[in-house]
Amino acid sequence: MKSLFTIFIFLIMGVSYAQVKNDIWLQNLIRKEASPLLQSVLNQPDTFRYQIIYTKIDRDNKNKPIFKNYYLHVDRALYFYPASMVKLPVALASLEKLNTQKLPINKFTCMLIDSTRPWQTAVINDETSATGLPSVDHYIKKIFLVSDNDAYNRLYQFVGQKQLNEMLWKKGYTQSRITRRFDKSDFEQNRYTNQIRFFDSGRLIYTQPEAYSDLQFDFSKRILMGNAHYDKDENLVNEPYDFTMHNTMPLEDLQLMMQSVLFPKSVAKERRFNLTKEDYRSLYQYMSERPSESHFPKYDTGEYFDSYTKFFFFRDGKGPIPEYIRSFNKTGWSHGFLTDVCYIVDFRNNVEFMLSGSIYTNSDGVLNDNKYEYNEIGYPFFREVGEIIYNYELNRKRRKPDLSEWVLRYD
Repeated sequence: MKSLFTIFIFLIMGVSYAQVKNDIWLQNLIRKEASPLLQSVLNQPDTFRYQIIYTKIDRDNKNKPIFKNYYLHVDRALYFYPASMVKLPVALASLEKLNTQKLPINKFTCMLIDSTRPWQTAVINDETSATGLPSVDHYIKKIFLVSDNDAYNRLYQFVGQKQLNEMLWKKGYTQSRITRRFDKSDFEQNRYTNQIRFFDSGRLIYTQPEAYSDLQFDFSKRILMGNAHYDKDENLVNEPYDFTMHNTMPLEDLQLMMQSVLFPKSVAKERRFNLTKEDYRSLYQYMSERPSESHFPKYDTGEYFDSYTKFFFFRDGKGPIPEYIRSFNKTGWSHGFLTDVCYIVDFRNNVEFMLSGSIYTNSDGVLNDNKYEYNEIGYPFFREVGEIIYNYELNRKRRKPDLSEWVLRYD
């Protein structure tokens, strides 16, 4: 009887855990203002696999923020490929490693990565080391400004697969896993991380040896999508694409990670990353800075326009971003999936809120063919949902917030 009761309890918990979160209020708000295109997307949740989390922020009489999440089709069991969203926890984990392991280096120390296996790539002279670059800080900046893949790969190697995932799981992000870099390495190759050497004024001060991750992952649930795909050698395979051993991260986890950085006191201490005041300061700048405001590295703004990584509101049509609005965010896009987790601040109208969303646009069902409806459906989806929530925030009654803490300089 006891064993049957235990099984029954676990079944109930499983059903509850997998339950789709929907708030009728949020659904009605968006549908009331939605265009025919957005209505069509909302009517097809199974096709577009969209998820939206709107985080309303109110302030008490001491300016303390109070958060309330509203959900639309949010489902922890519904897989979406996080793509570059995994760069957020990797950046945070890199800083925590520096702050907790008492290494003889800091985030500005020049780091050079060796090639110790045939498939690995070394970094001998990345940009310049004259000013202590490349470094953890420099890679984090590139991750948030333009979602640089190479910067992510380097920090993945610095933290290491095992330590990275154990850190996430210890913080309660047990449904998240990061198993691979963004290159052609297979699953086993991604367990290895290169030797890294750190220099101060040209003098070697620390060597992090090559490491191997023996961490065991749960791949019991297969994740297959589409009806065909191109493999890494660009051959068409008439079978679904297998995401089973890929990176995964529920949208709710990403939203909470972002909130833990922007409003650390609002999140339980055990869910936060170990960051210094200076870490927070630089993260706020890099998350909200635009490519045109960066002097080093200097970006070609024709390719990396200001809304390049700002999906909500601005990416659709490459629209200009008003000077009085800042988006503190991280985005990801690949395999037809688009994701954005952001905190929007309007200094002119004293508006603030968080908005997180994901959508899948792949009408032909073929993965890796670079034929996705990002421009036709994905970016318009983010623009319109963002505008609806923003207009609601402009008109709702609330205590005027003091947003002076977010006034950062970029010159």
